[in-house]
Amino acid sequence: MSDKSQRQKITPFFWFDNQAEEAMEFYVSTFRNSRILSRKKWPEKSPFPPDSSKPGTLQTGAFILDGVKFYAFDAGPMFRFNSSISFFVMYEDAAEIDRLWNLLVEEGEVLMPLDSYAWSKKYGWLKDRYGITWQLSVGDRNQISQRIVPLLMFSGRQRGKASEALELYSSVFPDSAIDTVFKYEKGEPGPEGMVKHARCTLAGETFMLMDSGVENNIPFTEAISLFVACMDQEEVDYYWDKLSDGGEESACGWVKDKFGVSWQIIPVFIFEKLIHGDPDRSLKMMEALNKMGKLDVAALENAYNSVRD
Repeated sequence: MSDKSQRQKITPFFWFDNQAEEAMEFYVSTFRNSRILSRKKWPEKSPFPPDSSKPGTLQTGAFILDGVKFYAFDAGPMFRFNSSISFFVMYEDAAEIDRLWNLLVEEGEVLMPLDSYAWSKKYGWLKDRYGITWQLSVGDRNQISQRIVPLLMFSGRQRGKASEALELYSSVFPDSAIDTVFKYEKGEPGPEGMVKHARCTLAGETFMLMDSGVENNIPFTEAISLFVACMDQEEVDYYWDKLSDGGEESACGWVKDKFGVSWQIIPVFIFEKLIHGDPDRSLKMMEALNKMGKLDVAALENAYNSVRD
């Protein structure tokens, strides 16, 4: 694992319906310098509903795509991917963009053709076979700290709030800054003054935000959430309170912020025990987790340790 991925505080998390393992293998075969870090299947016994925890499908998976870590799991058909969160991919080499485009667009859909535009000599936007969207661009690698960058698009009733979100997110996470903001000017497709493109650093990682340039409604959904790795209860409490303020608290460590973006506020203890821990103890821990909203680290540790050898 790269040093950067080991330190990654915020990790994109994909919610699949029985395709997570297949998708992980497809992505690591598509992007260079990529590999699967771990995979754990749903057990026969699970405290979660059977339609979201089918035995043999993926309970937790972690993988690296060119230095950036992602998580994935299978949890049923409740949510579908859309372009509210896409992934901006930048390389200096036009041939590499061509290669990635041809692989990702197969069985997918072109949203903007791979072509020359004012902002890039080669750029395209596509939806892949699983419904996840990618923006591929030739550009200067020194402009961003990573090859693959999550891009949040604010549309519908959230349109016009990208600037507010920039301020909120950069205030919540340490080692954060608003790096660049470009706004729509008179005569451009988007409303004058709204955010055309912004780049920020959150906990040392690059993110992009924009207000939609057209009138549409593509709401954020749980299909792509942002997983925040918390070291202790103090961090769980802090991020839960900050990100749920004005938003919506949910179950099992999930919250929606005031813009509808889903976050998972999760102690690292859980992931470590799910992947590397004892199966019976992990089941007991997950039974306790299933009854929680905000996660209680001590209670989860006690549940895990309550199973005796």
